[in-house]
Amino acid sequence: MAEIAPATVFLVGAGPGDPDLLTIKAARLIASADVIVHDGLVSAEILALASADADLISVAKQRSRHSMPQEAINALIVDLAREQRNVVRLKGGDPFIFGRGGEEAAACRAAGVPVEIVPGISAAIGAAAQAQLPLTHRHASSAVSFVAGQCKGLSQQDWSGLAGKGRTLVIYMGVATAADIADKLIADGVSPSIPVAVLENGTRANMRSLRTLLADLGDMVERERVKSPALIVVGEVAAHAIAQDVLTGWSQEFGSEIGS
Repeated sequence: MAEIAPATVFLVGAGPGDPDLLTIKAARLIASADVIVHDGLVSAEILALASADADLISVAKQRSRHSMPQEAINALIVDLAREQRNVVRLKGGDPFIFGRGGEEAAACRAAGVPVEIVPGISAAIGAAAQAQLPLTHRHASSAVSFVAGQCKGLSQQDWSGLAGKGRTLVIYMGVATAADIADKLIADGVSPSIPVAVLENGTRANMRSLRTLLADLGDMVERERVKSPALIVVGEVAAHAIAQDVLTGWSQEFGSEIGS
């Protein structure tokens, strides 16, 4: 008998949380999936769009540890596709921005399994939009960089030239290492008085937008009890956000720049 061809695996970006920010294609695939292999940051409202008959498999990651190792996730989605099940691998944000989508796509291709990427609104884009924080601005920033605050260990990462005047640095997964991040950037020559915004639970009903100075970042995260998921945005663009100023004297020093 001829070998049965595997089904296509869809690596789908679920966006940062608000189901209204799903693409039409993502919503359609979620609704028609036989099985959804999802991350922990995918909101309950988005999972509720799945068919009542669909199997939902969580591979949630917490504090740099997957409930299932990445190699096992790769094998799982390949096996499900070989069973000819309609597989959606659902990821918070966008699959190719700190979502390990590249690894999973490569594993599918290596196994001869068709794979398609469905992009999603990244956490940075969605959270910044809700806070009305322009990641680029004609008078404040002409470059944006995205980095991970703890993927490989902070000491192994080279952020030279990514933050400072005229640049925006967006840090994912940086809450636990916020104080170290501030020290690292200041040691690399970034001004301690550069504005910083912390965007917690972006696009969700309980989102918080907090603003301080780089020198206060670590203390502020602890003082305000910031929890993941949260993004740290370093740069003059933070002065343009709708945010709560949580450092005394902030508005006097930078308030005149807002709206300029």
